[in-house]
Amino acid sequence: MSYPPDPNNPYGQQQPPQGYGYPQQAPPAAGYGYPQQPPQAPAYGVPQQQAYGYTPMPGTLQANNGYINLHHLGAVKLATMGQRFLARLIDGLAIGAIIALVMALGLASALGIAKDQKDCSGLYSYGGSNSAYYDCLNDNNDAAAGFFVTMMIMIGVLSLFNLLYEWLMVSFAGATLGKMAMGLRVVKESTGQVPGLGGGFIRFIIPIVGAFLCYIGAALVYLSPFFDNSGKLQGWHDRAAGTLVIKK
Repeated sequence: MSYPPDPNNPYGQQQPPQGYGYPQQAPPAAGYGYPQQPPQAPAYGVPQQQAYGYTPMPGTLQANNGYINLHHLGAVKLATMGQRFLARLIDGLAIGAIIALVMALGLASALGIAKDQKDCSGLYSYGGSNSAYYDCLNDNNDAAAGFFVTMMIMIGVLSLFNLLYEWLMVSFAGATLGKMAMGLRVVKESTGQVPGLGGGFIRFIIPIVGAFLCYIGAALVYLSPFFDNSGKLQGWHDRAAGTLVIKK
C-alpha cells in the first residue's frame, strides 16, 4: 500500500499513519545520541540503604551525615559526643543518689554503734576485782569491730553496684539509665547486637584501669572519641571491645 508523501518530511519518505489498524512505532530507546536521564541523588542528611544500585558494606560510613551501615540494623546514626556526655552525667547523678542513700544508712548504723560505747573508767577498781571493767572494754571493742565491718560492707556494696551497674546493663541491655534517657545504645560493630558479658566487661574495665592514674587515664579514655580519625567516634574502650554508640 502506498501513502501520500509527508509535506513535513524533507526526505520525501512515506510515513504510515498512526491510528487504529496500523502498527504503532515504538519510541526510540535511550542510547547514543539521545539524552540520558540522570539518576536521582539521595536527599542530603537522609540515610539511604541503596544509592545508584550500590549497597554499602557493614561498617561503612555514610557520606558526611553521621550515619553508619551495620549488620541487621541498616543505616543508623552515631551518637554525638554531646549526647554521650549528657548520658554519663545522668548516670553520675543516678549513681550519686544511690551512693548517698547507702552512705546515709551506713552513717545511721555507725551512729547507733557509737551510742553503744560505754565509759569504762568508773568501773576500774584499784586492788579489787576488775571483771566488770574488762567486760566493758570487750563490749566497746566488739562495737568498734562492728563499726569497721559495717563500713567495709558499705564500701563493698557500693563497689559491687558500680561494677554491676554499667557492666551488666551495657552487656545485656546495651545501655545504662543515662543512655536510655538519651536514646543511645552500645552495639557490637560486627553484629549490631548488644556487647555481651565479654565486650561489656572490656568496655567497662579500661576506664577503671585508667582511673588508677589519678583519674587522668579515665578522663583520656572518655575523651578519646575526639581523637578517632575513622569518623566512628570510637573511644579506646570502644575499639578494644569492638563497640559503637548509636542513636536509636
